[in-house]
Amino acid sequence: MKRYAPILFAGIALAALVLIGLIGGRFLIYLTSRVMILSIFAMGYNILFGRTGLLSFGHAAFYAGGAYGLGLFMLHVLPHPLLGIVVGVACAALLAVVIGFFCVRHTEIYFAMLTLAFGMMVFSLIWNLRDITGGDDGLVGIIRTPIALGPLSIPIIKPQSYYFLILALLLLSVFLIYRIRHSPFGLVLAGIRENEKRVAFAGVSLKNYRLGAFVLSGAFAGLAGALGTLLESSTSPFSAHWSHSAEPILVTLIGGLQTFAGPMVGSAVFIVLREVIERFTHNWMLWFSIILLVIIMGFRGGIVGILSGRRK
Repeated sequence: MKRYAPILFAGIALAALVLIGLIGGRFLIYLTSRVMILSIFAMGYNILFGRTGLLSFGHAAFYAGGAYGLGLFMLHVLPHPLLGIVVGVACAALLAVVIGFFCVRHTEIYFAMLTLAFGMMVFSLIWNLRDITGGDDGLVGIIRTPIALGPLSIPIIKPQSYYFLILALLLLSVFLIYRIRHSPFGLVLAGIRENEKRVAFAGVSLKNYRLGAFVLSGAFAGLAGALGTLLESSTSPFSAHWSHSAEPILVTLIGGLQTFAGPMVGSAVFIVLREVIERFTHNWMLWFSIILLVIIMGFRGGIVGILSGRRK
């Protein structure tokens, strides 16, 4: 029975998500959409952090790359949401290639500080290139136009319709990340995390594999950024700020660093907990931080890690 427990829980979670999309109210659909978008962001981040053992403090730059890539494409080129999402992911992946080329040459604290420096550089560029990015105002008026697929047109202006697009892309992301984690490439990443000297001794190029993980992680961050921009119909420079980079780290630690479902569970806890606390106190940041500390320090290995009997 324990062997089939993950499949059972996955089936229940999927059924719940579909049910929310079908009968949920406007606010519940919006809140769950945010949870799914953060899940994509955190699961992609965990390829780098949980699987490869590299801590990045600048991943919001790739989220912003996807957000601004989609926004600029839809505002100035073609108002096509699916093409905009593809462009956003491509922009984030290209940015990850450039930044990763310099960062993966280093490890541990040097890697973390380099990603932070590059992330704040991207934030500064977005803030100052007002003619292109809108400066501190960001990009606004990004409308969810119908998705044209030949003679078929799918309207996604309604929150319910767009919800199912996010759900479909979340399921695709889950499938791809699962395959990545369990592929030979993913196993090498796990080996780098555990003992990089032994992997290097086997003739594996550590830089190439780290760069591959970095780019994949950045691409999923870009997907989350593009979806978040369509959800809000706008984006701002703060999507690239270092404080936004902390979200996938916290979410991963809450759910479980070296678990597959941890980022998704952590995203739900993070979003719902924040929403509840904001409604009860003006000092929500203080209480939110205290509760997160209790969860992270009390659940060593994360919520999923504890439930599965795995402590890290």
